[in-house]
Amino acid sequence: MQRDDMKDLLWFVAVARERSFTKAAAELGTSQSTLSHTIKELEARLGVRLLTRTTRSVAPTEAGERLFQSLAPRFEEIEADLADLVAFRDKPSGTVRLTLSDHALLTVVWPKLQRVLRDYPDLRVELYSDNGMRNIVEERFDAGVRLGESVDRDMIAVRIGPDWRLVAVASPDYFSRRLAPRIPQDLVGHDCICLRQATFGGLYAWEFEKRGRELRVRVDGQLTFNSTLPMVDAALSGYGICYVPENLVSHHIAEGRLKLVLDDWSLPFPGYHLYYPSRRQLSPAMAVIVEALRHRG
Repeated sequence: MQRDDMKDLLWFVAVARERSFTKAAAELGTSQSTLSHTIKELEARLGVRLLTRTTRSVAPTEAGERLFQSLAPRFEEIEADLADLVAFRDKPSGTVRLTLSDHALLTVVWPKLQRVLRDYPDLRVELYSDNGMRNIVEERFDAGVRLGESVDRDMIAVRIGPDWRLVAVASPDYFSRRLAPRIPQDLVGHDCICLRQATFGGLYAWEFEKRGRELRVRVDGQLTFNSTLPMVDAALSGYGICYVPENLVSHHIAEGRLKLVLDDWSLPFPGYHLYYPSRRQLSPAMAVIVEALRHRG
């Protein structure tokens, strides 16, 4: 194999993974035309077509998919080995990419990270905040943050926060017009502020538990958000009942701006965990992040 073949195979893997010449070219730091020409030359040398191209999409052929599945893990291992060489430097450096929810970012991750980042000026952290369940391997994140019960078994999970719970709250003004629900099923007749899940696209069904009995209630209302923070503002403005993390509304409850309902149906669950692939050795930069976030309570 010639030296250029290795580069061309690496470029092919990038296109096959991104399903786009444009995205792959940006990732590789080359032009789209150069990348396309390189792949065509690789196909000519191998004597087999690797990619199917249309005006709107790029997809591997059967041969291309087989080659991609063979090469991608090997290149990932090489990248991990190269990242391990950073251990020989005096200070941790490089970029760590995390995917997490807005609630995890604001209440757990950012408060802890900002205490240590100034000590590591060569360390860069990219925080991708949404409410989706992302595949950190396929989307090239170094780690993700999820509730403990949601972490896949093949991942290493490090607890980074305490247990917490979701609570149902609404403004006193709203409850002056509507009777407060006594059981979760009563929510069906109420104006509820809904949350759309990014991963599946559907509305989140509110989950409750009492004395071992679990209930999921599909609620409805005028407003739907894909983030928890504006849901609190909507509840404060009297638009209905929202179901949000308790630490976002505890001060509003204490000061009488929101009223808590169904308290005995809202049980705590395992808090946030940082997770990452078990087969990947921690880089010095990632080790700093893990220790900064580790829950010590």
